[in-house]
Amino acid sequence: MAKILLKNATIVNEGEKFTSDVLIVGERIEKIAKNISDDQAEIIDLKGKLLIPGMIDDQVHFREPGLTHKGNIFTESRAAVAGGITSFMEMPNTNPNAVTQEILADKYTIASKTSIANYSFFMGATNDNIEEVLKTDSKNVCGIKVFMGSSTGNMLVDNEETLTGIFSKCDMLIATHCEDEATIRKNLADYEAKYGEDMPIKYHPEIRSDKACYLSSSMAANLAKKYDTRLHILHLSSAMEMDLFRNDIPLEEKKITAEACIHHLWFSDADYEEKGTLIKWNPAVKKQSDQDAIWAELNDDRIDILATDHAPHTIEEKQNNYFNAPSGGPLVQHAVLAILEKVKEGKISLEKAVSKMSHAPAVCFKLNDRGYIREGYYADLVVVDEAKPYHVDKSNILYKCGWSPFEGFTFSNSIDKTFVNGQLVYSNGQVNEGTNGLRMTFQGY
Repeated sequence: MAKILLKNATIVNEGEKFTSDVLIVGERIEKIAKNISDDQAEIIDLKGKLLIPGMIDDQVHFREPGLTHKGNIFTESRAAVAGGITSFMEMPNTNPNAVTQEILADKYTIASKTSIANYSFFMGATNDNIEEVLKTDSKNVCGIKVFMGSSTGNMLVDNEETLTGIFSKCDMLIATHCEDEATIRKNLADYEAKYGEDMPIKYHPEIRSDKACYLSSSMAANLAKKYDTRLHILHLSSAMEMDLFRNDIPLEEKKITAEACIHHLWFSDADYEEKGTLIKWNPAVKKQSDQDAIWAELNDDRIDILATDHAPHTIEEKQNNYFNAPSGGPLVQHAVLAILEKVKEGKISLEKAVSKMSHAPAVCFKLNDRGYIREGYYADLVVVDEAKPYHVDKSNILYKCGWSPFEGFTFSNSIDKTFVNGQLVYSNGQVNEGTNGLRMTFQGY
C-alpha cells in the first residue's frame, strides 16, 4: 500500500492545536506522532500550514440525475474537494426524485463511478411512499429527507397525518426543510397583489418569513418529541427558531439537532441590493439580527453542524425576475474558506469551526471512521495555507454553473491540498480526476 508522510503539520483536531507528523498508509491514518520516519513513504513537508479533517457537508444538491445542465456528481464533487470538502450527503429532489429504493440505488451507482469525494444520499419522503421509506438501511444511507416546505414534484410533505406516519414509524435520522407553506402562500399573494411582476427581491425574507420557518420547525420538533424521533432540522435562518434546541447535553445524546449554512452566516438582507437573486435561497437570507442569533447559537452549541446547501443553477436561470429565479446557489468550493475568514474576524474559534464542519457531522450521523484526525480513521484531510490569499473569479470557479456569490472576494487563506481516503485529490490548484470517493457507512439505529 502507498505511504504518505506528512511532516511538521499544525494539526487542528478535537479542540486542540498542535504540531505533529501524520503517516498515511493506504486509505487510513496509520500514526500521529512527532518525528515519524519511514523510508518507503512519500514525504510532504507541511511546516507553517494547517492540517484539518475534511469537511463533511450534510446537505448538497448535486443535480444528478435529471438536472445535469446545472451540475452533476462529478463536477460538483470536483469543486467540493478543491474547497476542502471530502464527504457529502446529497438530497433526493433530483429528477426523478429519489423516493424509491431503485432510484436511490441508481444514484449510488453513478457516484461509485464518478464522485471524487465520499458520498451518501438521502432517501426522500413523499405523501404516499412510507413503505419505501421504511425499507431504507440506516447503516448504508445517511437519512430520510422530508421537505416540510418548498420542493419539486411530489416531495412537499405538509399534511400532518402524513408527517405523523413518518415520524412515528421511521427509526432512523429524519432531516427536514422547515417552512410553513400556507404562511408563505398568503404572504406571496399579498406581495404579488401589491407589486405584481416587478416584485423586489428584498421582500423575499418577508414572504418566506421567520414566522413561516418557526411554525414548521416547531411542528417538526413537537412531532419528534412526541414519537422520540431522531430529527435533524436543516438550514436554520431565523432568531425565532433558536429556542427549539438544547445545549445542556452532549451532541451524542441529542435526539433533535440543528444545522446552519454558510450563506445565512455570510449574507444578510442588506446584501440583496448588490447581489439580487444570486442570494435567493429557501429559507431566505434574513435580517442581520437573525444572522447574529445563528452565530451566537452556533458558538453556544444549540446549532450543531455547518453545511452549505449547495444548490447550483445556471446564471441565466438566476438572472430571471423574482418569481422565475430559482432559489439556491453554489457554495462547496468556497465554504471552508468562508468559515476560516469568519475565524479571522473573530466570529468563531478555529477549533470550534473544525468541530462544526467535521467532528459534529460524524457524530450526528453516526459515521464510521470519518470526521477526525485519528489513527485508524480514513485519511480525509485538508491542508490550509494561511499565508496565501485566494481570489475568487471566473477563471478558478469549478462549478458546472460557472458562477459564485463570492466572485470578486479575496479570502485570507487558501486550500493547498485535499486528501480523500489517503489519496491526494487536490494540490496547488489542480484536481486529480482519476480518483474516486467511497460510499460512507454508518453505525445505524
